[in-house]
Amino acid sequence: MQRTRGSRIPKQPRHADQTSQTDLSAWRKGGRVDSEKSLQNQQSVDNDQKYDSQEGSLEEALSYLEEIQDDAALKKNSVLQKHLDAVESTALKQGLPPEVFETLLNVALSGKFADTVNTRILKSLIPASVVPESSVVTAVSWLCVGQCSGNVQLLFLKWLITVFDLIDQKEQLNALYGFFFSFLQDEKVCPYVCHLLYLLTRKENVKPFRIRRLLDLQAKMGVQSHLQALLSLYKLFCPEQVSITLPGKTKKWNAQLVIPASSSNTSNLEEAGEENSVCLYSTDVSLPVEQLQTFPQLLQNIHRLEFPAQMGSVLTSPLLLHYMNCAQEESIYLRLYYWMGQMLQEECTWCVVDNPNEEEFKSFLETIYKAECFLQEGFSACEEFLYKTLPLWDGFCCRSEILRLVSWIPLSSFSDIKSYLYDPLAQLFFTSSIYFKCSVLECLKELLQNWLNCNVIQVDSEFSSSSTTLSGLVNMVAELVHFVGWISTVALRLENNSTFLLYFILNFYGTVCDMYLKYNLPLLIMPPAGVFYPALLSMDSVNLNKLCHIMYRYRTNLVAAKENELSKKNILQFKFSNQTYQEYNQYIIAMVGCLWTSSAFQKDIHPQGLCMDDKLLRKTAVKELKNSFNIVYHPAMMGYSVQFLQQIRPDDVTFNFKSIKGKKWDWYLEYLYSQGLKGLKVFIESSISRVSQASRSKAGNVET
Repeated sequence: MQRTRGSRIPKQPRHADQTSQTDLSAWRKGGRVDSEKSLQNQQSVDNDQKYDSQEGSLEEALSYLEEIQDDAALKKNSVLQKHLDAVESTALKQGLPPEVFETLLNVALSGKFADTVNTRILKSLIPASVVPESSVVTAVSWLCVGQCSGNVQLLFLKWLITVFDLIDQKEQLNALYGFFFSFLQDEKVCPYVCHLLYLLTRKENVKPFRIRRLLDLQAKMGVQSHLQALLSLYKLFCPEQVSITLPGKTKKWNAQLVIPASSSNTSNLEEAGEENSVCLYSTDVSLPVEQLQTFPQLLQNIHRLEFPAQMGSVLTSPLLLHYMNCAQEESIYLRLYYWMGQMLQEECTWCVVDNPNEEEFKSFLETIYKAECFLQEGFSACEEFLYKTLPLWDGFCCRSEILRLVSWIPLSSFSDIKSYLYDPLAQLFFTSSIYFKCSVLECLKELLQNWLNCNVIQVDSEFSSSSTTLSGLVNMVAELVHFVGWISTVALRLENNSTFLLYFILNFYGTVCDMYLKYNLPLLIMPPAGVFYPALLSMDSVNLNKLCHIMYRYRTNLVAAKENELSKKNILQFKFSNQTYQEYNQYIIAMVGCLWTSSAFQKDIHPQGLCMDDKLLRKTAVKELKNSFNIVYHPAMMGYSVQFLQQIRPDDVTFNFKSIKGKKWDWYLEYLYSQGLKGLKVFIESSISRVSQASRSKAGNVET
């Protein structure tokens, strides 16, 4: 469509923000997305004159850009600079009307200006409503002439992908499928051409010669995500023609889900011949999400909703994430996988030289993390990005965002997770500050919980007939727990048994100790001695109390496992090894010897325990050595002992700790329980027979 010189550009709706076209969250209030419609009638005469002036400036700019012939330098041409500013200002404030796109695209792609000018024009092509298909087809014809540079061609392809959803028709554009396909040989534009072809591809576009060409390119370039994405889509349409095995990126657990149709959409139900529900994509008539205006429309058309070409818009819409989570369309996940992988690769600040957009990259990673939390599972494209870039990461750039994404790495049968995840993390872990160490431990605790929550809930149905798969699941979790045990032991030595660090370590084992009963996983792993003994001898009562609660939960889980084993009702036909019971018993002997019987130095039987020769102990010249770690003299409990003595003998300033025995010992126990040491309480009542019997007797008296 050619624009005449004296044509008048119609006024555009004066919306401050035209990007809310797919913002479905506003529908919850029952109104239209355009929140400024009610203010249009209140615009002043001054504003009307202002917009008239802007439109006049835009008209003059178009006439100038269209008619100028010589290749004027931008720095030396103030008139050109003024008209470019007018185009950019109008585009940013209110968007460009449909009829100007053909002129601006012709100017940018004709090559009569320098790349600096062409780049500014292409970046200002922000639509106010739609982009005419005819203007895009005309612009594509300029690529045949070869007048514009490769950088301008690349920017044009990026722009075309960005506005793809806003192109009013796509039939003529699809007819150029073969033309776009020919650009795949250019390695620089190949990823973007693949993206564009992905958006254009229909079943009739899948041809054997195109499949062979993609396979030849993959053999030449190696495994590339953009080539694999396009091949995956080809295989989805014509599985008999694509014989190679491609990585699966879709979910299988919700394949049978259907969404009830809206009660007001009765005509669609009658046409489909269904009464109660409509399967997703059950009709050939699809509805682009951009055409939805109200939330009721979404409910009525949810069974024929067509996702936007820009998959990034899905990540910020809870409604579309809900729908994607229910959809059976494999192409949706392929598109998201391809787009996300490409964006992460391009925007990664430590993989791209001189990338100044760290804040934007942080925001993008945060958006991905929120979407993963909403879906309660990680994205495979994000997992691959982490495996590729963690060895290059400095541990500082985007730290919190990266560790959050690590916590959502999906549980899979990936055999090299040690070299791709654990080894890079360990290298950073040992050479970084204590705060980074604590952040990594918290991240790995969340990773373990996400694995258990997302996968073990269905362990009965999924793994009851597949012991190999269950073994793989148990091995993956066990490998993670052993890895955390190793780095925790080393870290405690490096940080001088830091109380702060120990708190995060025990938080992790607070999840491990309950995997059997709480998460239905037939696995229990005791903490290593390098973690257990620093916690037992800790100077902090919080960590000691937490250790007591952890050991109580280990006991509860092991007792339940033994009872199930003896009654032949064991979970998933798995048995714990005798080594697990033996290690638990060794730790219990050490704890009871320390906290209760004051015999840890004589009876601790663990190879790395506290047992010492009497001659060596006498050389220490420490008085009351045997009592040093019971609940009265323990460094973590000494403050409670002092406070207890002050309460029962306010006038005695000698603090005779030896007097806490007999009835006073029992009173002291009750005092400790009243101070919130619930972990110590349940441990003593479950592990000390005298206290356990007294507790049961007291409970029986209360009931009677």
